Amino acid sequence: MTVKQHKDYDFLLDLIKNRSSIRRLKSDPIPAGYTEKVIEAGRWAMSGANSQPWEFIVVRDPEKKKAICNAYKEVNIDYSYWMEQQRIPELRHPSFHLADYSPDPYEQLEHIKSRSKWDEAPELIVVIGDGRRQWGTVMAGHTFGRDQTHLTDGLANCCQIMHIAAASLGLGTQWITVHIQDMYKKILDIPDIYTVYLIIPIGFPAVEPKRGVRRELEEMVHYDHYDEKKYMSNEQILDYLAGLRGKTIEKYRTSYGENKK
Repeated sequence: MTVKQHKDYDFLLDLIKNRSSIRRLKSDPIPAGYTEKVIEAGRWAMSGANSQPWEFIVVRDPEKKKAICNAYKEVNIDYSYWMEQQRIPELRHPSFHLADYSPDPYEQLEHIKSRSKWDEAPELIVVIGDGRRQWGTVMAGHTFGRDQTHLTDGLANCCQIMHIAAASLGLGTQWITVHIQDMYKKILDIPDIYTVYLIIPIGFPAVEPKRGVRRELEEMVHYDHYDEKKYMSNEQILDYLAGLRGKTIEKYRTSYGENKK
């Protein structure tokens, strides 16, 4: 069997390394057909038994974009913010490190809501999943604690490819995680049986992408067996997370168009 060698590996790796979540996008329209190109790439993603559980709602209507974003602010951000307050400050998500902005948690919350302006993006792609299509996978995929992860595995594969495809077209995107789905289903008339998996704002970047932080390859690769010298204790994991926060807070603020440190 002949194995085809792709000469474009270096281009692909460079694209992946330099792709970054952009939280401030220009309102300028994107070229006709670009969104469909991004979705076309995503629909070729892997899924259990090729069940292809994904569908896509492209939102261009300004009022609907605003309604979706407002629902996210009032429900998802509020929920996430107060959940983060249960952590010690050093370990909170980078978006919630705002003690230098204000010591008042309510002022911090309002600031977080105010900087979420992704409804200004020319288009949103709402990725939804039909779990019934994922019945196509092996029955073992629905047992032993896996729940519907064959569904979410496939949707994650699809969305990752879409983000990379958008970057290849010079577009910026953001991964808007959906924790609470009900309000989006009402706004977009989505049948209740579907899973609202992800919202992807898409447009031209309004800020300069900042390259991400990654662990070194040798830290995470094992050969033939697990190398116990690389095992981290619980205390070491907490130290790792605190150090990671220090490396990523500025990146998050830059992606929002904020320069304050």
